[in-house]
Amino acid sequence: MLAVVAGLVSFLYLRPTAELEDIAKYEVSQLKLAGIKTVKVDFPAKAPTIFEKIDGYWHMKAPYKQRADQISVQRILSVVAAKSENKFSVTDLAKYGLDNPLVRLTITNETGPEQFLYGTYNTVTDEQYLSYKDSVYLLSAGYSEAASTQPIEMVDKNILAPSEAKQVAGFDFSYLEQWEESGLNVDINNGEWKASIPEAKPTQNDLNEWLEFSWKQSPAKSVDTYTPDRHATYPSLKLKLSNGKTIQFDKMQESPELLLARPDEGLIYHFNNDVGFTMLNPPLNIK
Repeated sequence: MLAVVAGLVSFLYLRPTAELEDIAKYEVSQLKLAGIKTVKVDFPAKAPTIFEKIDGYWHMKAPYKQRADQISVQRILSVVAAKSENKFSVTDLAKYGLDNPLVRLTITNETGPEQFLYGTYNTVTDEQYLSYKDSVYLLSAGYSEAASTQPIEMVDKNILAPSEAKQVAGFDFSYLEQWEESGLNVDINNGEWKASIPEAKPTQNDLNEWLEFSWKQSPAKSVDTYTPDRHATYPSLKLKLSNGKTIQFDKMQESPELLLARPDEGLIYHFNNDVGFTMLNPPLNIK
């Protein structure tokens, strides 16, 4: 008898735990991330934020025409795979604050646009009402918060586009104060680094790591919009690409943080001082 009771207690204690996790888990949508082409986030009192996928990479089309932070867009789109413990039929939009939604998310795939509306908050569960098609769900407020992030914060903070990072062929530092006298250039010829300063004895590994970790894998901590001033002159450097093109960077400030502007993009990239110093000073091993 005791064995039966013990077995029953174990069953009730252990088995329902796993089952409860699956009870009433309603999938919000059946949309596939791979097929999504555009994302539009509308707000009641400000301009929309629009993203478009081009060659597998998200770009912001409005309010700025810039490369997008890929993770930010993925956070917005995470709602398509969301699950909820609560599902209601759409009978009264005003009841859930969905007649005037706080955020209107429009996702377009190969079959056309799909709308997700974010309404008011449930004060009991501290979740937010979301409608999709003919149903209303309760979800974490984090989904709408991801969509409501300031547009400038969703601009890509990597100073180089993926295609540019693959084509780096060298740097011209001769327009920076510390390298002006020596006219420093570092170039990659047939896969091997060369420095224009005769006394420089850099190792290939040091320069490869410098390029990888300073320029390719160290995103800026923030970005701002930038309008070049034709009457202002700043120290600058040029990054050379294997296709023959160059990218100019204007050094707006070096301390307490490095501000590097890209006139071609209309952006200023903010870097911590230590990262900035390393970016502008390649390891040359001068003897």
